[in-house]
Amino acid sequence: MLNPLEASVKKLIKEAFEGPPIPIKESWFTNTEPNSGIFGALNGVSAEEASISVYDVTLAAHVDHLRYHMWGTNELLTTGTYPKMNWGKSWEINVVNELQWNRIQQELRDEYFRIVEAFEFISWNEYLANEIIGSLAHSTYHLGAIRQILKVIKRRETSHNRTN
Repeated sequence: MLNPLEASVKKLIKEAFEGPPIPIKESWFTNTEPNSGIFGALNGVSAEEASISVYDVTLAAHVDHLRYHMWGTNELLTTGTYPKMNWGKSWEINVVNELQWNRIQQELRDEYFRIVEAFEFISWNEYLANEIIGSLAHSTYHLGAIRQILKVIKRRETSHNRTN
């Protein structure tokens, strides 16, 4: 059984990815509408949209970087050792096709569900708590970045459609 702080962090990670719980309309940092988390924000985004560079980075790169970070956290939780990470490589994705885009999103979901499941088995200590809370902060940062990138992409699409 999780103590209140562990339960809270688990709830907040779920909100970052899944949005606020339904039908309860409470939110700690996302909008209260359904699909306000990362998965909802990505719902319906095409590979073409995910490949549009906004401020020299694509949505696909953001999502794959987030997946990579979560993979590292999961490795620490399951093996007790943080893997050697190449953070620069995690930003190299530019253009993706639908198959690649779907794979990146599915791998992010897989890493997310691994973390949520791990909560029941973690032998909590300060180091692991810092990693999990850091992962939450990292995820919420990318939720904001994803939402902002999508606004720019949608604005460009609307503007492009008006001129054609």
